[in-house]
Amino acid sequence: MRKTFTINISGTIFHIEEDAYEVLQKYLINLKNHFGNTEEGKEILSDIEARIAEIFTEKSENDRNVVTLAWVEEVVETMGTPEDFAEEEGEEEPVSEESKRKRRLYRDPDHRVLGGVCGGLGAYFNMDFVVLRIIFAILFFATFPAAMIAYIILWIAVPKAITTAQRLEMRGQEATVKNIEKSIKEEVKEVKESYKKFKESDGYSKGKKSVAGAGDVLFNVFKVILKIFVIIIGVILILSAFFGILGLISSLIIGQSFVEGWPLVWGPEIHMPNFLNHFVEPGTVTFGMIAIGFLVGIPMLAMLYIGTKLVFRYKSNNTAIGLTMVGLWLVALVSLIIVSASQVGNYKSRSSISNSEILSCDSCSTLYLQLDEDKFDDYVEMDWEIDNFKVVVMNGEEVMLGLPTFDIEKAGTDNFSLLIKKTSRGRTRENAQESTEQIVYNFDLKDSTLTFDPNFFIKEGGKWRDQEVDITLKVPEGKTVYLGDEMVRIIHDIENVSNTWDGDMVGKYWEMKPDGLTMRESSN
Repeated sequence: MRKTFTINISGTIFHIEEDAYEVLQKYLINLKNHFGNTEEGKEILSDIEARIAEIFTEKSENDRNVVTLAWVEEVVETMGTPEDFAEEEGEEEPVSEESKRKRRLYRDPDHRVLGGVCGGLGAYFNMDFVVLRIIFAILFFATFPAAMIAYIILWIAVPKAITTAQRLEMRGQEATVKNIEKSIKEEVKEVKESYKKFKESDGYSKGKKSVAGAGDVLFNVFKVILKIFVIIIGVILILSAFFGILGLISSLIIGQSFVEGWPLVWGPEIHMPNFLNHFVEPGTVTFGMIAIGFLVGIPMLAMLYIGTKLVFRYKSNNTAIGLTMVGLWLVALVSLIIVSASQVGNYKSRSSISNSEILSCDSCSTLYLQLDEDKFDDYVEMDWEIDNFKVVVMNGEEVMLGLPTFDIEKAGTDNFSLLIKKTSRGRTRENAQESTEQIVYNFDLKDSTLTFDPNFFIKEGGKWRDQEVDITLKVPEGKTVYLGDEMVRIIHDIENVSNTWDGDMVGKYWEMKPDGLTMRESSN
């Protein structure tokens, strides 16, 4: 069993026997040494390799897939070696009939107006391609659109002659090493002569001066536009930093922004000290304010500094000030992270208090549920809200209000009962218990009417600790409740037989039956 190698020739993979590989490698090295490492030589070698790959591919289609020594020797004999024509360099040999090759139809990219179809047909039939263009133009007007369709079909179907070997095949010449080298040298020579004529012409000199002059004008215009743009950016940075610092100072220190409504300012709606006091311990607010002041103020000062430099173009190389500001900013960032992490610990534990009360309404078969008026509607409400919590100012004091949730379940006894569950968080279970005890919620029962407060509130000095109040009314089997329209505000996912949405349950009578809460048409 013979040893084989896998090689890549012009982007195509072949399997080649060991002896064939050695001969092919020596052949390619010989060609590379002959043509050198110039761009022209590399192009010749590339076209030669493309032709070798094409020959191997043609043979692989009709024979086995492994390149043999016989294939390589045939390629060398067909393509020729540098030694075959090195001694005769400079002499013109007549083209024999044996050296001619059957022409192949390609599109000629060197002589094309559109797709190179006429140039390729001219080379294939050995005709002047100009004559073919005239014939196509006449047929175009005489047989429109047949000639145009034929041209488009040829454009699509006929491949373009890309490599030098394909250009030689298009003219019926054998793609040998000598012919490939000759063709590429002629192309290079033609390009050099064309460029030389253009460079020596008067138009080139005048055009060069015109281009240089136009380039100077464009450069100066661009420089002026760039300067104006830089000044505009500097002014924007100065204004943004100035108003931002004013808004920051007023929000952090004064507690209310006096630049409210001005453009490009630091959030004037938020009163930072009062806002944070509802979440963190009093001792940490001042420290946090200082850290936030540095974190936001230093970048704004940097914006102000950069803006003034862009506008007034003064020089300043005092790196000590810049490094100090960066250091202060990093210290403020680390400090704020540490303080924030310690305050997050206030929400680690959770505690709840449940209070169940039997409603003294033995004689009533229907209990009417309604929501009381909001006693805090007449007070000033702060401009922020979080997790169904809001803050109102009452008699100069800020009161935190939360929204309770209401549900109905079947009672295990013959009496109506009300379960109120209060929940809160804290650093420890004891802290959470203390926060829970600060929750105040009221309801009132008069005859057969049960009235709920629309809000629960936290006693003075209490902090937001994710407090919740869950109200559950236990309804005995056979008893009925009526949900007032205002109850939609606190109702939360009441299960019923008809799977009626909470918002559609209000204004109706609901009777507790063995299979669950069922809607009744009336109170009878």
